[in-house]
This record gives sequence, structure tokens and C-alpha cells, in this order.
Amino acid sequence: MSERAPAGISGLSGTAGIVGLLLAAGKGSRFDASGRESKLLAPLADGTPVALASARRLLECCPRVLAVLPQHAAPPRDQHIARLVGLLAEAGCEIVFCADSDAGLGHSLAAGVRAAPDAGGWLVALADMPAIKASTLRAVSAACAQAHSIAAPVYQGGRGHPVAFGSAYYAQLAALHGDNGARGILRGHASAVIEVPCDDAGIVRDIDTPEDLANLAGEFS
Repeated sequence: MSERAPAGISGLSGTAGIVGLLLAAGKGSRFDASGRESKLLAPLADGTPVALASARRLLECCPRVLAVLPQHAAPPRDQHIARLVGLLAEAGCEIVFCADSDAGLGHSLAAGVRAAPDAGGWLVALADMPAIKASTLRAVSAACAQAHSIAAPVYQGGRGHPVAFGSAYYAQLAALHGDNGARGILRGHASAVIEVPCDDAGIVRDIDTPEDLANLAGEFS
């Protein structure tokens, strides 16, 4: 059974040593099968690209953020990646390239963790989830930092993103591969997961399709 975070943890900012990982290496084929449009570069209602909005929120919480992007891609995706590199680096992210990102999310997550082996933990966020509140990011990071364990936000009974992992999980995270991300780690250490209740629908709202983007604008405008 998972633990619940103490009631007051959302107001804490003890996130020292936690490195933010922004996973931005997915193909996004459901957004545009032709590949001409990138969901991570699609503008939100205020004109901010999706990935940049996600990065800025993460940077509010973590003094160090690594953005994981594909190392290689065919046109026109290579141009999208170049734009993302420029935007995210200018925002303050360090760029990590993953050579086998197309093989699945696990590869990207492992590449990010291996790039910050001395971190006190990793707050793993997805670049296509720009509606998560900074307060939620801080609460999850603080819960992880204080318990040296795994922490995940919960909204209306359902878990969402981001998930934070303490440094004890380095070896397992660094060895990830395939498309299941860290699900196996979460299942294998279910009793260690600290659930952080939040009033934040953004933790379960990602952007996979143009309709998702339109709905997000309506819900969070």
C-alpha cells in the first residue's frame, strides 16, 4: 500500500539536490501522422510552445533541469528538434541527446538519469503536460527529497505526473529500456510510493492530439 504525504507538505520547498528531467523525445505521431507539425512546438493559448511552458514550470521548482531529446531524426523532425534545443537551452535547460529514444520512453528516462548520476533524486516530467502547477511540482519534489523515496501526485483518486525518484533508484532507472518507462519500478516498489494529494487536473492532462490541445486551452484558460 502506498503512503500518503503529510498534510502540510505542499507548502514545503525542500527540493535541494533533486534534478528535473523533461522528457521531450517522443515522435508525437498521434498529433500529426505526417510529421510536419510538432506537438511540442504547438502554441498554447498565450502563444507559448507546449514544451517551453512545461520547461518553465519545471525550472521554477528545480534549479537544474535536463531536457532529453532525440539525437538523430529525419526531416522535418530534425528541424523541430533543432528548434526545441534552442528554446529549451535558452530557457535554462541542459540538453541531453538520446541516441535510441525512438525505441521507447525507458531509453530517454535512462539517458536523463545517467546524465545526472550524483543527483539527490530526479523529478521526471513529460514535455507534453504543460498544465501542471508549479506548486504540484514542488510538493512532489519535496516529498521525494524528505523521504528519499518515490513520490507521485494524486488528483481525484488517480495518479499522474510528474513522478520523483530518490537516488537509491539510480541503478534501476539507468537500466530502463523499452516503452514502459518506470512502470516496473513503481510496481516493484509500490509500498515505497508516497502519494501527494493535489487539486491539479494538469497532472492527468497530456497533449497527444490537436483535440487535446484545444481542450486544454478551454480547461486551463
